[in-house]
Amino acid sequence: MKKKIVSAQQLSAIAKEMRDTGRKLVLTNGCFDLLHAGHVRYLQAARALGDALAVAINGDESVRVLKGEGRPINREVDRAEVIAALEVVDYVVIFPEVRATQLLEEVRPAIYAKGGDYTPETLHSEERAVLERIGAEIRILPFEKGHSTSTLIEKVKGTSAA
Repeated sequence: MKKKIVSAQQLSAIAKEMRDTGRKLVLTNGCFDLLHAGHVRYLQAARALGDALAVAINGDESVRVLKGEGRPINREVDRAEVIAALEVVDYVVIFPEVRATQLLEEVRPAIYAKGGDYTPETLHSEERAVLERIGAEIRILPFEKGHSTSTLIEKVKGTSAA
């Protein structure tokens, strides 16, 4: 059984080997704090875009910066393990930065997938610049309405009627 949780350097070597053999690595990233059906559907759609799917997980400190105090609910190693357990996911990498810019530069995926809560214009400008420079295709996948980790947390706390 292949090791799914890899370092950035290992993922970079995998991506290079795929490029050299004419295959396409799809990369996506996010916090993936509490896995829900929206995540699973999104990852299935991302995987269908290429020959392998790599999921970059934000490290714990970057999740705190992005999502606020009390997040993440699950530690980065646990989030990575859960994502790696999905059949549709080929590789998982944890990155410490708030933005995936450095990782994108290093890995150079063929395709970068983001959820429908983004547009090519709302991607972080540094990420978009790297993607353009490396020639990666940017694909925005449909947003799964009614599925969000923040809403799920509110529901569990009893602060939402959802």
